[in-house]
Amino acid sequence: MSDADNAYARAGVDIHAADKAVDLMKASIEKARRPEMLGGLGGFAGLFDASALTSYKRPLLATSTDGVGTKVAVAQMMDKHDTIGFDLVGMVVDDLVVCGAEPLFMTDYIATGKVVPERIAAIVQGIAEACVEAGCALVGGETAEHPGLLAPDEYDVAGATTGVVEADDLLGPGRVRPGDVVIAMAASGLHSNGYSLARHVFFAQAGWTVDRHVEEFGRTLGEELLEPTKIYTKAGLAIARGTRTHAMAHVTGGGLANNLARVMPVELRATLDRATWTPAPVFDVVRRLGDVSQPDLEATLNCGVGMVALTHPESVGAALDLLAQHGVDAWVAGEVDVDPDQKGTVRLVGQHAGW
Repeated sequence: MSDADNAYARAGVDIHAADKAVDLMKASIEKARRPEMLGGLGGFAGLFDASALTSYKRPLLATSTDGVGTKVAVAQMMDKHDTIGFDLVGMVVDDLVVCGAEPLFMTDYIATGKVVPERIAAIVQGIAEACVEAGCALVGGETAEHPGLLAPDEYDVAGATTGVVEADDLLGPGRVRPGDVVIAMAASGLHSNGYSLARHVFFAQAGWTVDRHVEEFGRTLGEELLEPTKIYTKAGLAIARGTRTHAMAHVTGGGLANNLARVMPVELRATLDRATWTPAPVFDVVRRLGDVSQPDLEATLNCGVGMVALTHPESVGAALDLLAQHGVDAWVAGEVDVDPDQKGTVRLVGQHAGW
């Protein structure tokens, strides 16, 4: 070890641990390739051959960036790090899909107090596996050791992705029409939003621990909270390309109504009937255990719906069939009509069974 290595190590940064982490993650990253990806691990920049875009008449590039939020705290409490990558990828790729864009490639960033090679490799393994599921390439990333800023067992993750859509195929508010049907797609759980509320209810208010078995969940609290985010990429692209779907909304921070409102033109409104679905037990447990009002719950958590499509009524059957073929549980939750208030309103009416 050189004098420089010794000095850096005394400051808390282990270069050799970082090198080992890279070696451990190589196999995972190799799986998350597309034919357009050039080079391998270790370059200063990830390279992606954009010549395929010449087949587009007017290609629009779409980009998105996000993190996982305080769900990483649960992963650290559980010392289980191979699923958090699905949450990271899901948060960014499906923000592209809602406008009809195909995710092409992704980069990630991991900051940690201390590089533990096996832990970093597990995080990247999850990211790579999720990229395979989404059909995008993991072209690069960065792991940064921040002693003194983060505790040795702490880390945070972030990512960015780029995709492409033909201009004529762009989905969004301009395509939405009265009579469009609201198709809801089931969430796999809390996904990656509202964990500050969930952690406060379960850990601070109720005093539960991650290893507590919860009868309503049929597993431990930690296992429920670490359920990976559902990735809707291929299913969403299938209905964007194969049906008269006009817009989609990815239900993340802010809940169902607030996210659907982002793709509603001001002259129209969407009405969804809560009676058309029953949220997974975790949502009801948060509501009851934390004495959380329904408006607060719906403004924070996805309440069982992870993605929404606004589809022409003649395409609803085809859309539901395509979603089922891709393993997505989906149903008709409501419809679009004229908004007399000209506010692009989204209303939730009725009540979930058992609530």
